[in-house]
Parts: sequence; C-alpha cells; structure tokens
Amino acid sequence: MNPASRARRRDMILLLVLSGTIISICMGLRQSLGLFMRPMTLDAGISAATFGFAIALQNIVWGISQPFVGALADKYGPRPILVWTGLAYAAGLAMMAFSRGELLLNVAGFLLGVGTAGTAFGVLMGVVARATPPEKRSQTVGLVAASGSLGTMLLAPIGQSLIDGFGWQAAMLVFAVIASSMMAFALPIRGLAVRLDAEPVAATAATQPLGEALREAMGHRGYLFMTLAFFACGFQLVFITTHLPAYLQLCGVAPGVSAAALGLIGLFNTIGTYIFGLLGARYSQKRLLAGIYLLRTLFIIGFLLVPITATTTLVFAAAMGMLWLGVSPLVTGIIARVFGLTHFGTLYGVVFFSHQLGSFFGAWMGGLVFARTGSYDIAWGALIAIGLAAFTLQWLMDDRPPAELRRAGGLQPAAA
Repeated sequence: MNPASRARRRDMILLLVLSGTIISICMGLRQSLGLFMRPMTLDAGISAATFGFAIALQNIVWGISQPFVGALADKYGPRPILVWTGLAYAAGLAMMAFSRGELLLNVAGFLLGVGTAGTAFGVLMGVVARATPPEKRSQTVGLVAASGSLGTMLLAPIGQSLIDGFGWQAAMLVFAVIASSMMAFALPIRGLAVRLDAEPVAATAATQPLGEALREAMGHRGYLFMTLAFFACGFQLVFITTHLPAYLQLCGVAPGVSAAALGLIGLFNTIGTYIFGLLGARYSQKRLLAGIYLLRTLFIIGFLLVPITATTTLVFAAAMGMLWLGVSPLVTGIIARVFGLTHFGTLYGVVFFSHQLGSFFGAWMGGLVFARTGSYDIAWGALIAIGLAAFTLQWLMDDRPPAELRRAGGLQPAAA
C-alpha cells in the first residue's frame, strides 16, 4: 500500500470513528431522557404531560429542522453546523436541569430538537457517503448508523447511576457536559471531509425538476402508504423510550431495570440494524418492513400479557432492540429503488417528517393519558392499534417505480 493510500485509509477510519462517536452521544443521550421523567415530576413539580410534551416538541422540531440543517451543511460544510447544533444540544440539556415550569422545559425541548437535527444521522451520513466509494457505501453508512445504538447501551446506565447517586439535576448537567464534547469531536471533520471527498460530482444534471418529483411521489399510493406507516414507527419507539421507565416504576420494577432495558435496546439495535440491512439486499424490503411493524406490535402485546418483572422487561427490551432501527436501511432502499437518487434527500425527508410527527404524538399522548387517567393502559392500546395499521399499510404497499405504474394505468403523469 502506497503512502497516499495509507493516509486515505487512516483518514477514513478517523472519520468513521468521529462520526460514529457523535451519533452515539447524540442518540444515547436522547434515548435516555425518559429516566428523568419520574424524578422531575416528584422533585420539580412537572407533570408527566408537561414532560411528555417537551420530548414530543423535541421530536417534531427535529423533523421540521432537518431539511434546513442539511441545506446549511451542504452550503457551509459540516463542521460549523455540527459545532452550533452540538452547542444547542448541550444548552437544551443544561436548561432542563433548571426547569421548574412548562416554558423553560419547552424551550429546552426546542433546542434539543435543533441539536439532534445536526448531530444525529442527517449531516454525518452525507459526509460519510461522499467519502465512501459507491461499492462500499451501503455497508459503511450502515456501520456508522448502527453505532448510534451503542450510546444508549453506555449512557442509560450511567445516567441512572448519576440520578441515584447525585440527583437528577446533577445527572442532567453531566449529560450536558457529555453533549458539549460533540463539538470537540466535530472539529477535525471538515479537514477529513475535504481530503476524502474525492468522488467527482455527477456531470449530468437532474432531468426531473424537484416539484415534479414531489408531485409524482404524492401521486404514488405506495409511497403514501409507507409514509403513513412510518408514523407508527416514531409513535411506538418514542413512547417506549419516554414512558417505559415511569411505567416500570408503577409496576414495582426497580429503577435500575429501566436503564438496563434502554441499554439492551441500544445493544440489540446495533445487531438488528446490520441484519436487516443484509436481509434487505436479498428479500422484499416492503415485506421485511411490514414484518418489523407486526413483530413490534406482537412483542408489545406479549409484554403486557405476562407479569411485568425485571426478566420480562429485559427480554422485551432485547426483542424491541432487534427491531428498533432495522427500518432505516429498508426505507432507504425502497425510496432509492422506486424513485432513484436524484431527489432522494427530499423524498426521504418527507417520510422522516412523518416519523417525527409520530414521535411527537407518541411522547405527548403517553404523558397526557397518564396525567388524566393515572394509567398507561389506553396508551399501550393505542400503540397496538397503530402498529397493526402500519403493518397493513406496509404490506399492501405497491413498490413499483412510477414509470411502471403509469404503464399499468395506476399513476397519472406528474405534471398533470
């Protein structure tokens, strides 16, 4: 291997480590916030509905701001966006530590949403994709995406230990310090991205305008079915990360089990994301996606039917972890195959917004139901109903490309 190749390989490894570390911190902190709901409701006088709405706001702001944050990263480069959104993330966590009412908590949720848009998958996946040869792109991007689960496995137990030993405020401030470290990890990325972005820009211009592509997608019933089904994904998962710790305490399960469950979700998510990425290359992606929605819902039903103990909780967490982000490579593959890559970011962004809309209602609904009924029974029922609806929509999805649908008379021309 010549010196230039060795240098490129070294830069690539460093880029993957830095990107994976930032995503891991971002997602690990975000998915551990549910640990704070119970102590905050007891100590700060914040209701479950108020806490749930702040988490819901974080998710909807993430979905809305993602396209704008991505556009800024394209224009100014990834480093300044990563630094500023990392700062917003840390500021949001610090603000939560001093929240004693709804206003400050919601401002914190807003900052966390903007911070997540910059430090989660969107910006960094673009950097890694541009730095990777096409033949290795899928597995490399999948590897970095899977690393985001490792943060939950580490940070959830750390958070619970800090809460138990020093109180929730000190734990939240430590989380803010950890979040601020993302800015330091972002500093070398600009230079790495410039050196590794050696693939020439495609010489051919897009033949289909963006507006026409959007009209074509919105007239594609299969695309709409998948978008609606993705709502259920966000609804189920964010409800679990936000409200499972409080639900377990109501069932008499020790607080440490909640942190262990979130950690198991992170561990098995890493395995599941990789496995479903491999399966999606060999089998029907829409059927696999429908299967994930169905299995999640069946595991929820099974969890509610058995006695809620530490053991059943950890088994449930491991099962859900296997199905957690396995949807990502499948949704990505379907959009790329059906519509191509010309306007992939925009079309994926629409689907992702539906996911975040589901996240908003999942977090808010759980807190609202508990505040009004003192129980999560209705909320769990909603998760089951929406999961079954998502399975049905995804199973019935027509995943033929628009040109093929038009030949069969199932799709009007986009300009019509």
